[in-house]
Amino acid sequence: MDASHPAVYPVGVPPTAVDPPPRVRMKDYEGMPSTLGGLVLRSGQFACAVTALSIMISIPDFSSVTAFCYLVAAMALQLLWSVSLAVVDGYALLLRRTLHNPVLLSLLVIGDWVTSTLSLAAACSSAGITVLIDSDLAQCAHNHCGR
Repeated sequence: MDASHPAVYPVGVPPTAVDPPPRVRMKDYEGMPSTLGGLVLRSGQFACAVTALSIMISIPDFSSVTAFCYLVAAMALQLLWSVSLAVVDGYALLLRRTLHNPVLLSLLVIGDWVTSTLSLAAACSSAGITVLIDSDLAQCAHNHCGR
């Protein structure tokens, strides 16, 4: 009976002293900190926050509604956060430095998460109050939201 037999190949002995693997650099994605896209995105955030803040402040009775005051506070925080990070991005671009420190990027992610959550909550509550005032209180003679 002719059966095939497995062939044995010699295996080399691995070296005892292994060099550490080369460091892996983070990829540059468009919109990351210290890139031109990141600076443009932060500038866009700043422009949207300024627009929302100026529209809300231009309304004469915005302080009588709590949701509108919350929107002003959230947009002021967003304005400060985005302008400070735009300055950091611009400074990093001028010095040709990258901000790829994992601790710094974690701080930026957490800060963006907090400000975006506050902005979304403020915008949703303001939209709800606007619908209430515009549609549901049409039967009443005056605004009851101040109570």
